[in-house]
Amino acid sequence: MIAELGHFSLILALLTAFTLATMPFIGALRRDPRWMALAPSAAAGLFVFHLLAFACLTWAFVVNDFSVLYVATNSNALLPLHYRFGAVWGAHEGSLLLWSLILSAWTLAVAVRSRSLPGEVSARVLSVLGFIAVGFLCFMLFTSNPFARLMPPAITGRDLNPLLQDIGLIVHPPILYMGYVGLAVPFAFAVAALAEGRVDAAWLRWTRPWTTVAWTFLTLGIAGGSWWAYYELGWGGWWFWDPVENASFIPWLVATALIHSLAVSEQRDAFKAWTVLLAIFGFSLSLLGTFIVRSGVLVSVHAFATDPARGVFVLAFLGLVVGTALALYAWRAGQIAGGDHFALCSRETLLLANNVLLTTAAATVLLGTLYPLLMEGLGLGQISVGRPYFDRTFVPLMVPLALLLGTGMLARWKRDTPVRIARLLAVALAAALAGALTAAVLANSIAAALGAGLAIWIVCSTVRTLAQRVRRPRDLLRLPRGWAGMSLAHLGFAVSLAGICFVSVLEAERIERLAPGDSVTVAGYEFRFKGVRDVTGPNYRALRGEIDVFRNGQRMAQLTPEKRTYLSQTQPMTEAAIDPGFTRDLYVALGEPLGDGAWSVRLHYKPFVRWIWLGAVLMALGGICAASDRRYRRRTVDPGDPDPLLAVVATSRSVPSGETT
Repeated sequence: MIAELGHFSLILALLTAFTLATMPFIGALRRDPRWMALAPSAAAGLFVFHLLAFACLTWAFVVNDFSVLYVATNSNALLPLHYRFGAVWGAHEGSLLLWSLILSAWTLAVAVRSRSLPGEVSARVLSVLGFIAVGFLCFMLFTSNPFARLMPPAITGRDLNPLLQDIGLIVHPPILYMGYVGLAVPFAFAVAALAEGRVDAAWLRWTRPWTTVAWTFLTLGIAGGSWWAYYELGWGGWWFWDPVENASFIPWLVATALIHSLAVSEQRDAFKAWTVLLAIFGFSLSLLGTFIVRSGVLVSVHAFATDPARGVFVLAFLGLVVGTALALYAWRAGQIAGGDHFALCSRETLLLANNVLLTTAAATVLLGTLYPLLMEGLGLGQISVGRPYFDRTFVPLMVPLALLLGTGMLARWKRDTPVRIARLLAVALAAALAGALTAAVLANSIAAALGAGLAIWIVCSTVRTLAQRVRRPRDLLRLPRGWAGMSLAHLGFAVSLAGICFVSVLEAERIERLAPGDSVTVAGYEFRFKGVRDVTGPNYRALRGEIDVFRNGQRMAQLTPEKRTYLSQTQPMTEAAIDPGFTRDLYVALGEPLGDGAWSVRLHYKPFVRWIWLGAVLMALGGICAASDRRYRRRTVDPGDPDPLLAVVATSRSVPSGETT
């Protein structure tokens, strides 16, 4: 009865979510503290019921309960235990349960951390999260029940998709969903603020750490997905502009703009309209990504569902959520103050340009993702939008963005002068030009020169900003964590930018016919093919190649790529072999057998490719550092507090307009 217990837990979760969505919100309208006090308990109950359901589904996989349709479809008696655990969220129904579980975890976290918030604010925020949970639980129970029975039970399962039988499946989806679903929290704060009609400094301070944490998880999730595609799919690339990849990248761009907009709104009481809209669109685009993945409108190794009826449900829910939020915004737009005025040359102007570029980039990627789907849906034929489109539209937007990133950190709030900024950045500009010229000579490439110059520009401008704050070594320990996190994230962006440009320009690839004893040289490395041999895994058979790598006559590594055939499948799968390094990767994948012991072999030399993911890790560490700033751990004060001293503390601006913060 474990499956029935899990199903019943989801029903109880739906009832609890409905209670959370309605009663505390009504209590806030009626100013009834008893009804509002139900919110934390309901949030805890919602999480417990989700956790119980998730545990039941996990147990069904562990014991190979093939009377559960989802288990029989996505597992096998020979599947290793750790892959069975990952298979819980390896397909549509289970991944939806994971999504809903993570949403309940975020809801509980908000309930625990919002005890210092005014009761009405906390009740409204938790009610909005409860409403979102109602939508996903209805979707799960009525169209995608993970506990549906299979009668008679299968003797053995169909097996998990071989592409997903990898450690990346166990790690990547939960991290990505933490970011995806985490954007529901700033969305809930925005809707709650609009419902109350009060978008003030307190709301901004409550929202900022939640946004930063969600952005951090989303950064790690996207980087993890790129890494998984790089080493698992066997084609040697790290980003394909696949619609499902774009579905997570678009909300990340909007969330990045939201973080910068929140900084301006908190410091200078400006950009409030920007901040509210970005909070709404960030989560709305996450829901749109859910529709793309689960609607069956596209075919992708990342997509889950193939039933368009499910897509209709998600699309209807998306319309309801976005429509309600935008209607609230239209109703309250006149009450959102514009904030202080600022000069054309000021940090506010530079951050405004930053937001315009980020949102334009998000719109560009969104258009390239949806346009083929719209054309096909309207019966106008099938078209493909790939890398050439994004290279010509998205990449040019990143150049001025990188320039602004280096300049904005040194500009003053409210008013500054171009002469002062130019004087501070003279060394950074000279270093960037020197680096660009050196890269152009060595690589004979404008793209490499541009990437090197922009990366050096960001690094040098960040160091210059650090020099302004740190006069003595002990000053490093006094740096605010928010500022340190911002600097670390910017340095991470520079590292990723350098890695992307260098690997795109300098990589070398060859596809060769190699028989045992043959060798080929790529980028100064000699690859000697020794042949293939049979190997047996727990649930697959494979042909494993052996390739020795030499440089200057010295053996550097042995690579063992494989062609696997899983026992429940007939199509062979490619497992690449990689010799990693800080400044380069050597990447080998077996193609097809060509007879007489010869094979088609794909050989790659990828310089600085790991800098892409190293930069993402640095950005995520910066996000963690910024979210842990002590300002967000202090007791939150309501600007409406009757104590006039506390009210002044809550609403004052302690930073002079000319000081760099």
